[in-house]
Amino acid sequence: MVLERNKSCLVIVDVQERLTPVMSDPRRVLHNCALLMRAAQRLGIPVLVTEQYPKGLGPTMVDLRPFIPEEGALPKTHFSAAADDAIMAKIDSFGRNQVVIAGIETHVCVLQTALDLKAKGYESLVVADACASRWIESEQMGWSRMRQCGVELLSVEMAFFEWIHQAGTPEFKELSALIK
Repeated sequence: MVLERNKSCLVIVDVQERLTPVMSDPRRVLHNCALLMRAAQRLGIPVLVTEQYPKGLGPTMVDLRPFIPEEGALPKTHFSAAADDAIMAKIDSFGRNQVVIAGIETHVCVLQTALDLKAKGYESLVVADACASRWIESEQMGWSRMRQCGVELLSVEMAFFEWIHQAGTPEFKELSALIK
């Protein structure tokens, strides 16, 4: 499937203060999630941010807070964001069938969200270089399971250039400068 900006929304899963620092590569996740959020905002792609049990795991990392939509991050207690009625209502309200997912942990919340969204009829696409787990082995198992279940994997640059679609536009010039 081709990623299209007018069919996409972005879901950032649980990149929180007490969880992110223990990931295998937290700086990569923060950097790439911020890039995705900035690109989505610039291209008019709806963004939704989730927080797993924020009372215990803290709020979204400060690096990403400037890019959280006005309504704020949505709390959840299910591992899958798609199992939460308020989150699903928000995703449904976007009226878009492609859900681009990034965040942590790859093998738990990201995986379960992607699988549940796919089961609900959405095209689930996970940005691999904007995700992490505590252990690289767990992350690899998550990727393997996603592939086996038909979830599309892509990189930040793949998402950028599919959303932008052509060179020479103002969006191309502005966003390609972010990834150089």
